Amino acid sequence: MPMIDADGCLLNVSVEGRDGGPTLMLSNSLGCTLQMWEPQMNVFTQLFRVIRYDRRGHGKSGVPPGPYSMERFGRDVLAILDELNIEKVHWCGLSMGGMIGQWLGANAPERFGKIILSNTACYYPDPTNWHNRIKAVKEGGIAAVADTVIASWLTAGFREREPQITTNMRAMLVASPAQGYLACCEALSTLDQRALLGTIKSPTLVVAGRHDMATPVAAGEFIREQIPGATFTILDAAHISNVEQPHAFTDAVVGFLTQH
Repeated sequence: MPMIDADGCLLNVSVEGRDGGPTLMLSNSLGCTLQMWEPQMNVFTQLFRVIRYDRRGHGKSGVPPGPYSMERFGRDVLAILDELNIEKVHWCGLSMGGMIGQWLGANAPERFGKIILSNTACYYPDPTNWHNRIKAVKEGGIAAVADTVIASWLTAGFREREPQITTNMRAMLVASPAQGYLACCEALSTLDQRALLGTIKSPTLVVAGRHDMATPVAAGEFIREQIPGATFTILDAAHISNVEQPHAFTDAVVGFLTQH
């Protein structure tokens, strides 16, 4: 996996799949590494060249001091594409990955074909929850919030049926570098990208989870209403819908990317 330098931060990048076809770039949720996309990789790599990466502050990427911002995250993505000499990709981002996708769709439209914004929001009218999480992590580390976060990521029914997947997701979260996690939380606490949405011209699919309390269906509906021509689908999942409903998520993404 190449390490790509983006403004002094080394980013862990993985490139897999089909040569010569369209390229799909995947972007993770807060507290997740590129491993979160494993449920999709068998299908995606048969159809696309797939780029995955660890956002700064996560996984095997660097953890430079904050502050971080959606613009900084977006410019990291463009640095990856430039380094790989890739002119244009489709984008699929979940949660924070969807927020970065909004910035990219508005600010670098020539680099993106179709865009999937999954389980995401464009702003938080009340940042209290983020401030509380920042305080808890500063005092007790990510482990202090892990149970609460996992309960928002996956429904209770899924956690009961799939204890090993749940355990693996919790381990991924807890292994996140605390300073990177905190810098991302700080960026999310001031998120407001409402003004960007109307400028996005790429064909866009918005995905929401019926049981998602972190970025509820209403947040997805607002994004869909603001982006011209965007379409919308709801999956029977909480926040990390690609893990909880892997087949439905994969089908929705592939169907959208391959339709003419």
